[in-house]
Parts: sequence; structure tokens; C-alpha cells
Amino acid sequence: MTTQVGKAMRLKRVIDPAGVSVICALDHGMTSPTFLEPLADIQARATEAVAGGANVIMMSKGMIRVAAPAFSPTTSLALLLSASASPEGTRPEIVNIAAVEEALVLGADAVVLFTALGGDTEPQMLSILAEIGRECASLGMPFIAEAEFPTTYASVEDLKQQYGFEYLRRNVRLCAELGADIVKTNWPGDQASFVKLVEAANGIPVVLAGGSRLEDLELVTRMEQAMAAGAIGCSVGRNIFMHRSPEAITRALSRVIRERWSADKTHAALLDEIGGAA
Repeated sequence: MTTQVGKAMRLKRVIDPAGVSVICALDHGMTSPTFLEPLADIQARATEAVAGGANVIMMSKGMIRVAAPAFSPTTSLALLLSASASPEGTRPEIVNIAAVEEALVLGADAVVLFTALGGDTEPQMLSILAEIGRECASLGMPFIAEAEFPTTYASVEDLKQQYGFEYLRRNVRLCAELGADIVKTNWPGDQASFVKLVEAANGIPVVLAGGSRLEDLELVTRMEQAMAAGAIGCSVGRNIFMHRSPEAITRALSRVIRERWSADKTHAALLDEIGGAA
């Protein structure tokens, strides 16, 4: 089918020839409870991420109009389809704010939907997730589902304690069941648990979410362990665009993902590049 060819061609750009994906998420204006100052210059942040090796930039439809000049000919756009209503709460309500057809018009290679399960809004969220899966299948658009804790603006340690590991595992499985081509999920606390998340996806590629701000060594260590557990890459936002050198930290993640550098080697090279503690 033509749509299957279209999806295959787009996935070749989202998941590069090495079979990995380095995604920089610059969509936090749609999800954060407060404005994040580095996003005031979205084109500069996109330029830095692309220079550091990100092959996919995740953002909203309004910002792509501004940031498009920063894209290289091989950079993929992953268009955000959702926003957080009442994001200051412990469980924001996720609303659908864009359509798959809009992504096609904008030249996107994938669409992204955040999924917040549990609570009163779960039936609505599952309905939206299933509908986006159907639309992507019929239009040949790769679908990235964010199978994460209901809010990503707290530490994953606190969120895991609140919701439990099984929340993540069920979320990953539902996203895979309902048509996701790539599942993005949180760090569950250790490598063995991440293996279980990869297994829950049952062959659907999994990428690690960056989550809240981390020390650089912790970030690349989690990434090294996630790759060893079967991830194909990352989707990192604040740990890139709020870093003092977004290009350098993107390059560090790319080294772990594409070249399988160890966390220690990567961190040492990062310190050499930017100088001082990181």
C-alpha cells in the first residue's frame, strides 16, 4: 500500500540508518506549568541540537514556522499533537490540539502524543490514542506515543514512588497495542526495570525520556544503561535546552547512542569540551 511506503520512508529519517534515534524535544511550551527561558529563542535551540547530532526535533506547529531554518536537509520534525491543561496540577488533563493532516502539510516525519493514563480522563485518553493510531496508519505517518508518568515535571524517583513501576509498564503496553511506532518512556530506576519496559513494547522501538534536570554523568549513565537494555535512543528536552552547552550535551548523548561510548568516557569528553564541572 502507498501509505505503508510513506510510513517506511518517514521512519527511515526518524530512525537513522544506524537504527537509532536522537530526538530533541523543544515542545515544552505546550506542557510546562511555567515558561522555560531558553525556549525564548527556539531557532537557536534547534540549531544547537542539530549541530550536536539530533536527527529529530520535536515541537509544536506554531514553533516550526520559526525554527524551520535551523533544520538540516536530513533533520526530521516530530509534531506535537497534545497540550497539558492545568499543567500545574499533579495530573494535568491532556488535550488534542493538532491533527495528523496538519503534520503532513508541515512536512513532519512523525507525530507525538502524550498519554496520561489512570484517573477520570483515562477513557478519553485511550480514545484519542486509538484514533491517532488509526489516522497514522491510514495516512502513512509514524506515531510516537509518550508512555510516561502523568506529569513529567517532577523527579522520576518521586513519580515512581507515587504511581509505581506497573503504571509505566501498562502505559508502554497500551501505547504499543494501540498503534505506536515508537514508544517514549521514563527511566524506571534501574536497567533491569527498563528491560521489562522494552519487553512490554514487544518489538516496538523504545526511546528513553530525559525527564527533569539531571547531572550530566547521571544522564549519560541512564542512557548507556537504556541502550544496553534494548532502547534505540532518546527523547530529551530540558537536559538539552537548559544545559549551558546544548550542542555539547546533545553530542554526548549521540556518542552513547550511536557510537556506544561508555558513560565515563562520554562524560570525560564532555568536560574537556565545555570545561569545568558538568
